[in-house]
Amino acid sequence: MDMEDSFNGKKSGYRRIEKFDRLHTEKISEHYREIIDLLGEDVTREGLQKTPLRVAKAMQFLLQGYEQDPEAMLRSAMFKEDYRQMVIVKDIEIYSMCEHHMLPFIGKAHVGYIPDGYITGLSKIARVVDAFSRRLQVQERLTLQIKECIQNTLNPLGVAVVIEAQHLCMQMRGIQKQHSITTTSDFTGAFQRVATREEFIKLISSKLS
Repeated sequence: MDMEDSFNGKKSGYRRIEKFDRLHTEKISEHYREIIDLLGEDVTREGLQKTPLRVAKAMQFLLQGYEQDPEAMLRSAMFKEDYRQMVIVKDIEIYSMCEHHMLPFIGKAHVGYIPDGYITGLSKIARVVDAFSRRLQVQERLTLQIKECIQNTLNPLGVAVVIEAQHLCMQMRGIQKQHSITTTSDFTGAFQRVATREEFIKLISSKLS
């Protein structure tokens, strides 16, 4: 396969590789060239000559999550540990693409779990969020996928996921509400108990002084 390297690195037992398939890039670029023309612009003018190619590469980067295995990311840094209290990684930035209009939605994810014999590297939680975000998504499914991935891989006592995001499809078109925020949540195991869930919500809402 004819590949064009953009980034090549190795970290923590798995390779993060951002590559652009040359044939795919050319095909996507040609489609965007036609789209620009159909929208009434002159794709041959100086400022737009390389735009189809740039967009083709950008879309492959933004949707690279299809080539990533979130469960493998977690397994690459699993450690036996007797710790059985809440582990929370909050304010994880999310950049995803709404599958309905292919416009971005941007926000933060807050993820917690209670280990039952195994913990994972903290950065792997953020990588799982990113891997599922870099796909055509709806926020509800994204929340569920993150929760299920952590639950299925680490088999903890419980998982909690809360996502807060702004959707450009609501801000730039349609209802055009600029300050609306969509919140989704999902819980398993111990987090289904009211007291545990309230503790999680309190912790992700607090700011360290």
